[in-house]
Amino acid sequence: MLTPRQESILFKVVDDYLRGGQPVPSKAIAADPALGCSPSTVRNELALLEELGLLAHPHTSAGRIPTDAGHRYVVDRMLSSGKGLAPAPRIELSLMRREVEEAMRSTTETLAQVTNLLAVVSAPSLNTATIRHVEVLALQPQVVLVVLITSTGGVWKMLSTFPGAVDPGLVAWAGEYLNDRLVGLGLGARMLRLRLVDPTLPATERSFLDRLASAFTDLASEEQDTIYMEGTAHLFSSANVQDVGQINQLMGLLERRVALLRMLREALGDSGVYVRIGGENENPAMRSLTMVAAGYGVTQRKLGAVSVIGPVRMDYANVITTVREVASELSRFVEDAYAEN
Repeated sequence: MLTPRQESILFKVVDDYLRGGQPVPSKAIAADPALGCSPSTVRNELALLEELGLLAHPHTSAGRIPTDAGHRYVVDRMLSSGKGLAPAPRIELSLMRREVEEAMRSTTETLAQVTNLLAVVSAPSLNTATIRHVEVLALQPQVVLVVLITSTGGVWKMLSTFPGAVDPGLVAWAGEYLNDRLVGLGLGARMLRLRLVDPTLPATERSFLDRLASAFTDLASEEQDTIYMEGTAHLFSSANVQDVGQINQLMGLLERRVALLRMLREALGDSGVYVRIGGENENPAMRSLTMVAAGYGVTQRKLGAVSVIGPVRMDYANVITTVREVASELSRFVEDAYAEN
């Protein structure tokens, strides 16, 4: 546990390093009147912080820079006490179109612009959605369109072609029947398939529903996890990535949707803001980067995560506050969307 003076000096080094990107000399620290330390005291404290692995000394004559552990200490203090966090930005998702897909896209763009870093947002899985409305429409005498609208605002369509002309009365009946039987059910629920099978129905109606059933069963079995990403150029310009091998690793990571989703799912297990700094990241492509993420969702259930990826030398105070606020606002947004079900 650091003393208050050591903690203040560490915060000073981290803050100055984030601002200037250069090692922080002891003279600059001692000159800060808020610390009230003599140059010799500052040098002693810096040596102790270096022994603890919180600071590094790149060159003999240079100042100190924070290590990953130093960044981690400051971030943990921010998360536990709020010390050093910036005021929350005002981000209005309520002004967006009332579809979650558009909200995801707009959120990602906004997050990338506000932080000037790479923003990655995972959308709610379709398996977390419920059916809000079903439309069954005759496009042509032999072609029927099924339109499925979910509680997350998603819209899916399926065409079904019949060997002969379809009775318009049968089409109208199917729309009413499916809404009565399926609205409110989750797409991943086993009950969905059971509701599509009713042996008490006349053979004509039962055969017609069998042809439409794949609109629901195929959709429920699809891989529906989706991610949105904006600000890749910010990442390469801010992270000072110069090694060709590292660039290839990083590009491979961004192209592998599964790897990104795995990282975001790990963030869902954290009750607050999830931060992984430099070497704390398991993925080799992330070893020189930091990921800050937070989950969003409805009461007692996380649906997805918002995150930013950037250099270890990032403005943690603003990034943590922004990610936390975006996740909170997105939670309010999807609460409203699900409530409309």
